[in-house]
Amino acid sequence: MTPMTTLPYPVRAEDADLPVHDARALTGDGIRARILLDGQSYTLRITRAGKLILTK
Repeated sequence: MTPMTTLPYPVRAEDADLPVHDARALTGDGIRARILLDGQSYTLRITRAGKLILTK
């Protein structure tokens, strides 16, 4: 199990119990990661501006 991290911003009460995943940990040393959902593959990409894009 991955340890929970302290977030640098306030969390809404309804979001307090959601799992937290660090996007940079998901991509390893790169900027992309594959995410599978119900047999479908998605690509998570970190842009140069530090934004996230999720595509099918």
